Amino acid sequence: MSITALVKSMRLRTLPLSLAGVLLGGALGLSNGSVSWGACLFLLLTTAALQVLSNMSNELGDYRSGVDGDGRQGPNYSLAEGGLTERQMVGSIKGVAVACCIFGLAMIFFSFGNLWQWQPLLFIALGATAIWAATHYTLGKHPYGYRGWGDLFVFIFFGLVSVMGSYYITAHTISPLLCLAAAGIGLLSVGVLNVNNIRDMKSDAGLRRTVPLIIGAHKAKIYQTVLVVVGFALVYAYVIVKGCTVQNTRFLWLPILTLPVFVRHLVGVWRNSDRALDPMLPQLVISTFLLSLFTVIACYGL
Repeated sequence: MSITALVKSMRLRTLPLSLAGVLLGGALGLSNGSVSWGACLFLLLTTAALQVLSNMSNELGDYRSGVDGDGRQGPNYSLAEGGLTERQMVGSIKGVAVACCIFGLAMIFFSFGNLWQWQPLLFIALGATAIWAATHYTLGKHPYGYRGWGDLFVFIFFGLVSVMGSYYITAHTISPLLCLAAAGIGLLSVGVLNVNNIRDMKSDAGLRRTVPLIIGAHKAKIYQTVLVVVGFALVYAYVIVKGCTVQNTRFLWLPILTLPVFVRHLVGVWRNSDRALDPMLPQLVISTFLLSLFTVIACYGL
């Protein structure tokens, strides 16, 4: 097995997006909790493993369905190029799934001290659901990513579950106000998926159903604008409300530093199509991660 091909299939450039939510929720939870650093470490490892599991499963599903064919608009990956065999990919996916289970159980144990109370059992069930979602976007008899449900699942798992779940892991409580930021990160994460789907409209046509194929390219770009604008506004609204609550406005300006990158992303989406949209993906991933980071820094200073 080629290590280079395996790393390529992991799509490590997507990791900042999955880490954005747990960075935001986990770091803010730490300010109100006192869990061990072991819980934080395994929180990050679990998140990264789930993202890699999703990426590799998506590649296998797209390869089997024919989506990753000669007409693909995005980058080619290891299965299509012959760097990995299908059997090697299946084995790698199983290995990453086992890693997700190990990291997740360790995270829960370090956070709660056991695995048998209702909170740990709830997170075990949530983790099992996350593994199912990561592997069934394009795999299985009824992959939800081929039926237009990808946006909803990304919003739930990259936004609500990521932010609120990581907050609970580190704080052992829920912050209703944090729902604003969780929804914002979820919308921005959906934006990454939407750009990917706009780029791949030609190669996806007839093989899968995505939101851009359902509503058309122009409306999909309007949808993208709404996702980014509302997503940023919700995260920033959380910072403003929190600052006003503690009567401290010194750091409310910090998340605004990410605005030029978001604006550049939207301009690029409206000006480009097909393969030219590929650079817009890392732009939105990095800007979302930076927004989470600056939000954490701003809230710690409030």
